[in-house]
Amino acid sequence: MAIKRMDHAGYVVTDLAAAVAFFVELGMEVEGETTVEGTWVDQLVGLSDVKANLAFLRTPDGHSRLELSTFLSPESTAKPTAAPVNTPGIPRITFLVDSLDDTYSRLQRHGATLVGEIAQYEDIYRYCYLRGPAEVIIGIVEELR
Repeated sequence: MAIKRMDHAGYVVTDLAAAVAFFVELGMEVEGETTVEGTWVDQLVGLSDVKANLAFLRTPDGHSRLELSTFLSPESTAKPTAAPVNTPGIPRITFLVDSLDDTYSRLQRHGATLVGEIAQYEDIYRYCYLRGPAEVIIGIVEELR
């Protein structure tokens, strides 16, 4: 049996409103927000007494979705860290944008910082990784052809 599609990717963040604003500035559209709790959530995530606020966003083409979540309980004892991109298990999502410079400039107003430098591969594309809210890493790539 084959998969039907990738449904969504997700990040846990500490400030849901700031994370939503960051990804809306990137160009994603809010699908909806909700709070989840109860036995089914506890079973799903392997924790007890879970209560979390969620926001779902989608890309303008409607093909990709992102879930942002903030756990109200149980409180996490871990803090966001700026782990290097070669750390196993570090998620990152890459977005194709019209203008890397414009997108980076707009995201800086939401706290985005470069992980390395803006790099160019031949005359094909420009690419960079950015850190956003809760140290999430995203890539933005601009096609040059």
